[in-house]
Amino acid sequence: MSTGPTHAMSGLLAWAAVTALAADHPIGQLEPQSWAVGAVLATGAALLPDLDHPGSTVSRTFGPLTQGISGGVSAVSAFVYRTTRTKRDSKREGGHRGLTHTLVFALFAAVGTTAIVQTSQKWALPLLMFIFAGLAVRGIMNDWCPKQDALLITAASAAITWICLSWTAQTSASAAACGLAVGIGCVAHYLGDAITEQGCPILWPIPLGGKTWFAVAPPKIMRMKTGGKVEMAVVGPIITVLSVWLSAAALQNVGVLPFLGGFDLLPI
Repeated sequence: MSTGPTHAMSGLLAWAAVTALAADHPIGQLEPQSWAVGAVLATGAALLPDLDHPGSTVSRTFGPLTQGISGGVSAVSAFVYRTTRTKRDSKREGGHRGLTHTLVFALFAAVGTTAIVQTSQKWALPLLMFIFAGLAVRGIMNDWCPKQDALLITAASAAITWICLSWTAQTSASAAACGLAVGIGCVAHYLGDAITEQGCPILWPIPLGGKTWFAVAPPKIMRMKTGGKVEMAVVGPIITVLSVWLSAAALQNVGVLPFLGGFDLLPI
């Protein structure tokens, strides 16, 4: 599931599912503004792990800036892989599907986001929103304008950030919810990669089968080719429909969709 649009929508789906199904938990009772901020963060975070690949779509999000960051992340990921692999792990040199594709990274990203938002609602949250909105737009739009896409994505990110933060001006976003949204987005990415042919080393550094970089994946018959017909014609559309449905259900829980009346979008 490594194409950008599917990854991005899977992040939104994961956030919507968690908040919709947790109706009796604080995370399911967020203010609508906080929910929207979390949706943007989760959608963008579902692209974040691929910054370990300088050739990935997401590395072009903000042009040379993200390409440079991606190169650094890839180098660190490759170093960690080389120094922690066992004899049974492959001897690949690249950093893709390495450190940023592990639960350790997801936890670090979640805790780091929480700490940053707690530091300042005035500058930290807008900065994070801008970055993750850019990742989200890049993922969903993919190759919308190859020659000027970095400039257009920057403008779109600024607009999304301004709209969300203008709406949340009368309230404060939950730092914990922001961190959780980023963690959820990362995990959604891992699950998407896990059902592709290569699998995903989600559980590093836990040794499985003598490998610290064991690629978690279902049986081969249940895996799919990245960007193949199954993803594009079946998995992608299903994820999109589910993300819209569960987003509506989550917003209904907090009273944003009163026009639905007594129609229960999530009758469980």
